[in-house]
Amino acid sequence: MDWNPAYSWLVLALLLSLAELTSGAMVLLALGIAAALTAAVTVLGLSLPWQLLSMGIFAGVMVPVGVMVIRPRFSPKGVAYGTTGTGVEKGNRYTTLLREYDQATGIKVNGDFFRLRVLESGQTELPEGTQVVFKRFEGTTALVTLTPSDTDDRSRATPNTQES
Repeated sequence: MDWNPAYSWLVLALLLSLAELTSGAMVLLALGIAAALTAAVTVLGLSLPWQLLSMGIFAGVMVPVGVMVIRPRFSPKGVAYGTTGTGVEKGNRYTTLLREYDQATGIKVNGDFFRLRVLESGQTELPEGTQVVFKRFEGTTALVTLTPSDTDDRSRATPNTQES
């Protein structure tokens, strides 16, 4: 069995697809698919410049498809990865909780625990289950305000979650 340039593209496609397991961004998978399509074009006997051109065209099509179409299908619903700290959480209500190993008071934003500080008083320790409104981040500290005492019972019944 003689070595064919298409095999090189298939090896590259396999390596890129395996490398995708470390990133999760779907860019490497899209490039792997583009390399596999280029291998299919190479079987037709095209020269290296045409192979590179076809790889560029396939990558130009597959990368946006991978990022905008395929990646959202693998992300859990309701979690906006990469948006924590950009301001999209501002004004959302959260329930405080205590971290087990050091009893630090904080809130969970997109599944990550952040210590908190109350803007009005500078407090960093609150009772577990206290309703707060997120304002902004200062470093890795969530700056919050206390909610008014007339908070409805529905929001109190959902500890550790953001109110919808």
